[in-house]
Amino acid sequence: MMPADAREQMIEQQVRAWDVLDARVLDTFRQVPREAFTPPQHRFLAYADSEVPLPGGQHMLRPSVVGRLLQALNVTERDRVLEIGAGSGFITACLRTLGKSVQSLEIVPELADMARRAVGQQGLRDVDIVRTDALTFEPTGRFDAIAITGSLPQYDERWQRSLAIGGRLFAVVGSAPVMEARLVRRVAEEAWTEESLFETVIDPLVHAERPVHFVF
Repeated sequence: MMPADAREQMIEQQVRAWDVLDARVLDTFRQVPREAFTPPQHRFLAYADSEVPLPGGQHMLRPSVVGRLLQALNVTERDRVLEIGAGSGFITACLRTLGKSVQSLEIVPELADMARRAVGQQGLRDVDIVRTDALTFEPTGRFDAIAITGSLPQYDERWQRSLAIGGRLFAVVGSAPVMEARLVRRVAEEAWTEESLFETVIDPLVHAERPVHFVF
């Protein structure tokens, strides 16, 4: 099967089938070739509805989860976006295709290099991939959308304070076997709303804080 055919099959049978109906999101999947962000030895999995192994023990998110993430954030061409966890750069490229600019933080050096290379090969500008630990990084300014691509065992409010008023943040919270995808909106200077979206399981964010368990 040709990549374009496999891509369309992925869109129709995996992404759209999981209630991703936003035409801009579906077109973004057509524009960004997922195989270009997949390690060569795993390229046969580029359009499968499965996580793809990456260096550092990480994985590419399933296309269906990426679709729900992009749809929830509703990124527009005026939006400044922050991504926590670049991975191979696929979500980074999708966010940039939809938005104005993306700053992406990646703790694994090999992944940061891989993402920079893949994004550059697609000719995408206004993308800044920073090799750093997101838990120690201080973002500059505010963002219209924030995508956290690793799960948080317990929700961390630090990033929601980097949202502009009206901004949206996507996070997956909890521990396996049950995690909850959430959408957080900043509705005023000191007010946020939270919406539960769906259940999934993804890799935890490196160094994310874990709940304290009491022993009696």
